[in-house]
Amino acid sequence: MILLDLMVPELDGYQVLQTLRARGVKTPVVILTAKSEEADKVRGFRLDADQYVTKPFGVLELLERVRALIRRSARDSAGSAPPPLRFGDVVVDTSSRMVTRAGVPCALTPKAYELLLALIRRAGAVATRNELLKEVWGYSAFVTTRTVDSHVAELRRKIEADPASPKYVKTVWKVGYRFEK
Repeated sequence: MILLDLMVPELDGYQVLQTLRARGVKTPVVILTAKSEEADKVRGFRLDADQYVTKPFGVLELLERVRALIRRSARDSAGSAPPPLRFGDVVVDTSSRMVTRAGVPCALTPKAYELLLALIRRAGAVATRNELLKEVWGYSAFVTTRTVDSHVAELRRKIEADPASPKYVKTVWKVGYRFEK
């Protein structure tokens, strides 16, 4: 995995990340930086960073984020490429991390992509917000945030024909979300 500081001498960390991804490097990247503005974080995720950690940070939290990324990376690289997942006109190719709808690529952020996979893996079972926060973001169960809800809304805008009446990512009121084929 790569730990990338955005403010390295003579280089722009965003450009480093963009160059890595353009060259096909799929190694997980954790951005470590003092830049804590939302726009900076969004830019990092749009360039396909896997994690964004602002300084000062807790060493134990950073180590757990690194461990989670390494576990996922090892799972993703083990064995041969699985067949693409298909539902309706949506295709999720987990080997290339590409999602298309009606043949058109859907530009999902890394977290929206991981959220989609977390819901699909449950095969119709309900995922609580806390479960998703822990699995996708690595947060503890004591964090209260609307992060899951905003990412679900983004995901629906990308993969649903009618995001206001979702067919695949269903809300289970007062509990969480469920994926339906």
